[in-house]
Amino acid sequence: MYVTKTPKSSFAALIPFLVFLVFYLGLSIWAKDFYCVPMPIAFIVASAVALWQNKRQKLAEKVEIYARGMGESNIMIMCLIFVLAGAFAAVAKGAGSVDAAVRISRHLIPESLILPEFFFIGCFISLAIGTSCGTIAALTPIAAGITSVLNIPPELMIGAVIGGAMFGDNMSMISDTTIAATRTQNVAMRDKFIMNFKMILPAALITFGLYFFAGMNIQGGGEVPSSSWLDLILIAPYILILAGALLNFNVMALLFAGTLMTMMIGIFTGNLEFWKGLAIAGEGVLGMAETLIVAILAGGLLCIIKYNGGINYLMSKIEKAISSKYGCEFGIMLLVGAINLFTANNTVAIVIAGPIAKELGNKYKCDPRRIASILDTASCVVQGLIPYGAQILIAIGIARGAGLKISSLSLIGTLYYPMLLGVSLILSIVIAKVLSRRKSR
Repeated sequence: MYVTKTPKSSFAALIPFLVFLVFYLGLSIWAKDFYCVPMPIAFIVASAVALWQNKRQKLAEKVEIYARGMGESNIMIMCLIFVLAGAFAAVAKGAGSVDAAVRISRHLIPESLILPEFFFIGCFISLAIGTSCGTIAALTPIAAGITSVLNIPPELMIGAVIGGAMFGDNMSMISDTTIAATRTQNVAMRDKFIMNFKMILPAALITFGLYFFAGMNIQGGGEVPSSSWLDLILIAPYILILAGALLNFNVMALLFAGTLMTMMIGIFTGNLEFWKGLAIAGEGVLGMAETLIVAILAGGLLCIIKYNGGINYLMSKIEKAISSKYGCEFGIMLLVGAINLFTANNTVAIVIAGPIAKELGNKYKCDPRRIASILDTASCVVQGLIPYGAQILIAIGIARGAGLKISSLSLIGTLYYPMLLGVSLILSIVIAKVLSRRKSR
């Protein structure tokens, strides 16, 4: 029987997550090899610890709680996106769409500007469509194709795509995180956008500059291949997905339609046979197996951590440490970030932390527009950096399908935008505190 009673709070509930970090990150650092510890194994070890805890409850009940977390609707939707993204990326490569996109990109974009351009394109697309996962699914195959012909570290190229995608996740008017943050704080989206823009602008500009300087030494892999009208036909599926996303169509429906369209174009151009296309699509889906397993195991582990009181423990400790207006802003930043760390979903983190943030903001007379912006920004910082988040998992899954060897830990070091966004957020709170003190003198 499934038990719904949740303990008030418990530090011990967080131990499985610490076990995961030590096992995955610690062993990788010790071995000096970020590929030596499979992430699914790290989650299995941590999950075993979580199921061993709370001995007063029957193991069968704990397993059911864990299983419900594995099958939670957001996790399953995420997995469906993984499946469709894997199929689309594989078929696009087999049909020649990726190669066509690479040829067109090399004609239109100077090689020294590839990195900042992909960051900018990621920013623009995600800002327009409001989904980082959809942006990453559309751009990663092209980025991986360009990486293979230019002298670019694959982590740097994929990092630029993820950074751009997280920009829109944070700033877009139609992003789930924006909607959740503004609704929980009862503020207008326009006001939150303006407040947010002030926070993120320095991070975005510095990130663009870093990718610009990093790309100055990029050298092409021989002559730029010729491009023709056929390439425009081959990239039509990408145009379909991006245009459909701009019109607010469902990302899963777009990926499915894009896969079918790519298959038909591949058959029409003679690059694919029907049976071969089906086989390639199947290989693409199977290539996302590790990504799917990680997402499902993470869902189960995070659910039982929450059930055992881990999230409530974090909330209670952070609330007790708050004693001033700016301490409140820091506390809310830490609260939503910590919850995001354990839920691996920035929208869910905002929904959980939002009502508490609203209450604390009212108590310490904080500007609700700033609170909404802090909620959204802090959650996007964490979401853009955690190795088991959907964004990094999708990017790595597609990149590996394209033959690029990338680990989550090696990729994190190139995610300039989420890291700088975190620095920018902290500085905005510090600067606001300093300016307030000057005004009060």
